[in-house]
Amino acid sequence: MKKKIRMYTLSTCSHCKATKRFLTEHDIAFDFTDVDLLGPAERAAALEEVKELNPRLSFPTIVIGDTVIVGFREREIQEALGI
Repeated sequence: MKKKIRMYTLSTCSHCKATKRFLTEHDIAFDFTDVDLLGPAERAAALEEVKELNPRLSFPTIVIGDTVIVGFREREIQEALGI
């Protein structure tokens, strides 16, 4: 069963770009929000969502099923995906 992947990222973040590249190279579908590109109200709402998952508000914040991974941690991402 494929797990849904949701990421909160910043458009300028090298770790965010590396995570997107890793998932794309492995043909893994994911949804993401570049929080810094949102308008003020949407950004505030997205930051509240991130804060619930990751109180430090660091990026990327990755949600794979019920697992939250903060940062580009390739091994943890692979384990959460079962690859």
